[in-house]
Amino acid sequence: MLQTISRDISKDIISGIAVTSFIFVISVYIPIIGFFCALFIPLPTLIYRSKLGRTPGTIIPVIATIIMAVILGGISIDILFFFELLLLGFVLSELLELNLSIEKTILYACGSVIITGIICLLFYSNIANKEIFTLVSEYVSKNLELTLSLYENMGMKQESIQMISTSLENIKYVFIRIIPALVVASTLFISWTNLLLSKSIFKNWNLFYPDFGSLKLWKAPELLVWIIIGCGILLLFPNKTFKILGLNGLLILITVYFFQGIAIVSFYFEKKKLPRFLRFFLYSLIALQQIILLVVIGLGFFDMWLNFRKLEHSPDKLEK
Repeated sequence: MLQTISRDISKDIISGIAVTSFIFVISVYIPIIGFFCALFIPLPTLIYRSKLGRTPGTIIPVIATIIMAVILGGISIDILFFFELLLLGFVLSELLELNLSIEKTILYACGSVIITGIICLLFYSNIANKEIFTLVSEYVSKNLELTLSLYENMGMKQESIQMISTSLENIKYVFIRIIPALVVASTLFISWTNLLLSKSIFKNWNLFYPDFGSLKLWKAPELLVWIIIGCGILLLFPNKTFKILGLNGLLILITVYFFQGIAIVSFYFEKKKLPRFLRFFLYSLIALQQIILLVVIGLGFFDMWLNFRKLEHSPDKLEK
């Protein structure tokens, strides 16, 4: 009996490592598709950590990180990024067992991972004997050049390539300064996505999944509306520091209102009983079309005043 259990655990560990490594390889070597696949790197760790427990579940992200390091030829910022995604899956699993609210689960997970990432970056900075700003600047430059090369291979017009090339330094300047917002926003989005995707798997595998209530009714705290307005006002100041602070705040809060906008969209999809294939198509449009994405964010932002779902009592938080 014990041998059977041990064999099953080993099989799950191997499966988790294989799936994680497969997603990683696609993320690194297949442009565009790989970017979307990277969003799901935490998922195997989240699921198998919940199924196997803490100690066996730790083996998957550790070995997967070693495999990634071997594939990429050593420790790099890319490895730190993928390690943080694996850590996110692990921390989310730990927090799910605490049966917290959806807000606390995501905020605690994001906070833990971002703090750990900063510490890891400090260690890497000391090992590489470079300042963090220099490391980040080099990393951004490298990725901007790769992006430009990708556009050329995709057949973008030479005029457009030339325009981007001449603006590369300005793009780099802004990009480096909004990295804090991009890190926070992407961590929030990946946490939210993986929690939603894992729900059906948890149910099918008879694993514990907290009752977060109906997320179609979720609303951001009303205070955030005034903070985002304040961030918008900061953009009007001539001082560059104020502009950067305002832009970082806007990018983070826009992500939060995207969640509320998607909740509104999901609410009406459910109310109108749209078939699954149509819902999938419409969600894909939201992901691929920037204008529709902005409309969804607008729905979330103006919901405070217009109450699109006509909810009499829609608590800001589902406290537990």
